Parts: sequence; C-alpha cells; structure tokens
Amino acid sequence: MSVAKKDIKKMTTHQLQEMKTRGEKISMLTAYDYSYAKIVDDAGIDVILVGDSASNVMAGHDSTLPITLEQMIYHAQSVIRAVTRSFVVVDLPFGSYQGNSTEALRSAIRIMKESGAHSVKLEGGSEVIESVKRILSAGIPVMGHLGLTPQSIYKFGTYTVRAKEEEEANKLIEDAKLLEEAGCFALVLEKIPASLAKKVAETLTIPVIGIGAGSDVDGQVLVLHDMLGVTKEFSPRFLRRYLNLYEEMKGAVGQYIADVKSVNFPNENEQY
Repeated sequence: MSVAKKDIKKMTTHQLQEMKTRGEKISMLTAYDYSYAKIVDDAGIDVILVGDSASNVMAGHDSTLPITLEQMIYHAQSVIRAVTRSFVVVDLPFGSYQGNSTEALRSAIRIMKESGAHSVKLEGGSEVIESVKRILSAGIPVMGHLGLTPQSIYKFGTYTVRAKEEEEANKLIEDAKLLEEAGCFALVLEKIPASLAKKVAETLTIPVIGIGAGSDVDGQVLVLHDMLGVTKEFSPRFLRRYLNLYEEMKGAVGQYIADVKSVNFPNENEQY
C-alpha cells in the first residue's frame, strides 16, 4: 500500500535505528533515475540505494568496476529530485576510496554536495577502515558492506557465496564490529550463509540489511530491475521476481510497432 502524502515522514538514520530496536524490518531497493525513484518512493520504501549496480543494469557492463564518481553523482542527482520520504544511500564507486582516505573523503563530499544524497556506502572492513573514519569525521553517514563485495570480483574470481569457511566468517564478524565501532549507521551483508548473517545481526546494535543473507537480518535489499523482471539473465537463488516487465514491455513495444505499420496508430481520436 502506498504511503499517503499526509502520512509522509522523512526517513533518517535515527528512524532506521529505531526500526531495528523495535523489530520492524527495513525495506531497501536500488534506483538510478527520476522516474523509477519516484515510483519506489511513492510506494513507501524506507531506503533507496543509488547502487554502483547501475554499471550493470543501466550501462550494460559485466561488473560494477567501470562506473565513475561523476556518473554516480549524476544518478544520485536524478534520484534525489524524485524523493520525498526515502533515505538515499549512494555507493562510492571503485577507485574513489580504496587505499587513500583523503581521496575517500573528497569523493564522499562531492556526492553529498553535488547530489544532495543522505549518506554513502562503501565495501570492505579493516582494509578501508581509515577511509570510513575519515568520511565519518566530516559528519557524513556511512553504510558498510561485507560478504560478497562486487568491486572485489577480480580478487574473489567468482560471485559464489562468501564466508562459508570459519576463517573468513570470523573475519567478517570482526569487520562488522569494526565498522560499527567506527560509527557506521548500518551494514549490508551480501550472499553469505543465513546462520552467519543472523549472528552478525544479533551481535551488532546497528541495522543489518541482507541480500542473499537469509531472513534473520534487520531488512532486505534487491536491485530494482531484477525484482521487477526488467533484467532476465540474472537469476540467483535469493532473487524473487515480483513482475516480468521484460516480456510485458517487449509485448507493448511489439504492439506499438504493429499499430504504426498498419496505420492503426494514431486513430481519429489521437490526432488534432
């Protein structure tokens, strides 16, 4: 059910924390442009992620690595113009924060100033903790991301489930604690065993959002184009398609083509 305009209450990090405290699940989806963001916001989503997955679903790349900071700012600007309720998180793209906390702060400030977004997200734990602290020191809210971190795909070599072995699972737990202690307001866990995700969510006081991490976390996130069925090649176990827009839109375009060629469109009522 859509949220009535009179009931709109702007989402904040404080409200997200309160949702975890009272056990209310947090809903989160990606969006990359004005039109889709307006639909998602009007529907009442809690958090919109302007994800670097735009590199895949908007630009057609086979990984998230090629998207630039300027492109992320452009997508974030488009989303912000549509939003009246949702809390907007923007991914820091690959190369804009790793290994250089000064560059990380500069990137985060550009996103916040030029787009009007509400927070940033970055991938990694101890490896990027200095960047996390530097960004937080400027008063910019940071969401962490552990487990499968797509920007590290060439390091992992596969998109398979992460942290199945004890050593990696223990590191993930320690990294999660590290991010919370540094001051992150929330954490995304991607494609890890459900039992491990549950343990992390119970250990941390900040909200934990899952994608392919089971139901015992504080909320869920999916890529909008995947859950609407706009994309069709990507079909992991954790994805539930709520529509099949690819086929519906393809059918509509096909009907339009047929109507144009048969001079059925425009008819007498569709012209001046």
